[in-house]
Amino acid sequence: MIYDVLILGAGPAGLSAAIYAGRNKQSVLLIEQGQDGGQISVTDAIENYPGQMLEGENGFTLSQRMAEQAKRFGAQRVSDTIREAKLDGEVKELVGASGTYRGRTLIIAAGASHRSLGIPSEAALAGHGISYCATCDAGFFRGRDVYVAGGGDSAVQEALFLTRFARKVTLIHRRDALRAVPALQEKAFANEKLHFLWNSVVTDAGGDGKLQWLTIRNTKSGETTKIEAKPEDGFFGLFVFLGVVPATDLFKGKLDLEDGYIVTDENMHTHIPGVFAAGDIRKKKLRQVVTAAADGGIAAMEAYEYIRG
Repeated sequence: MIYDVLILGAGPAGLSAAIYAGRNKQSVLLIEQGQDGGQISVTDAIENYPGQMLEGENGFTLSQRMAEQAKRFGAQRVSDTIREAKLDGEVKELVGASGTYRGRTLIIAAGASHRSLGIPSEAALAGHGISYCATCDAGFFRGRDVYVAGGGDSAVQEALFLTRFARKVTLIHRRDALRAVPALQEKAFANEKLHFLWNSVVTDAGGDGKLQWLTIRNTKSGETTKIEAKPEDGFFGLFVFLGVVPATDLFKGKLDLEDGYIVTDENMHTHIPGVFAAGDIRKKKLRQVVTAAADGGIAAMEAYEYIRG
């Protein structure tokens, strides 16, 4: 089958595109290798999305409602990992592990993934003390010490969430000032359980099957400090929020990229006719749920006009 619209990624951009394309009575296939919602599906608190539930809204609940809307408007859904993209010609093809998918248009909304620390022991300790999702793993560190690497909005927001569980939360930031928005900084500095290690980076970590020690290097003095878990605790947690890496490996050499992000015009067009990009994968200034959803809506309407004309 050749669909009117293929959508790669089921985050806010992809789901928004599916809703708009479905309402246009187009045939839509939404392809996602993981959980609907992308990064926001593991975000504890959503406070700035227009029309959200005022109490108890989180990334999972918001993305689930978006997915239900897309389903209501007829969008079909498949779970697959795409290994090759064929963008030339009137019909676009995505070749996955489980099948090949064809569409008259393609909206790329594959988003981005968390940036790693880059230390040798990171992979071995992931899930054993090192985590990238406070909502998922905070409960494992109830009453223990927790460290957070990062200084942007996500790092501060998740550090604040972790204070509900941990005995003490220490945010490790390579600079001497946070990059988070002022409202989040105000909350962070007012929280008695939240502490800060400025001008510092994590250089190593280890333990006997679980995270029991970290080494921290001061970026100004070069001094290295080792932090060890309290004997009575046995281990502690490190949550990593160092930014994101766009999922654009499939499109290197095929689409125009800048700093790893897909370059589009203001209407989500790439340089290839019929191929659009939306959300965090696209080169732009503000990456938020509201801008991703807007990108998806624009891309879907442009895909509709492309097919018509």
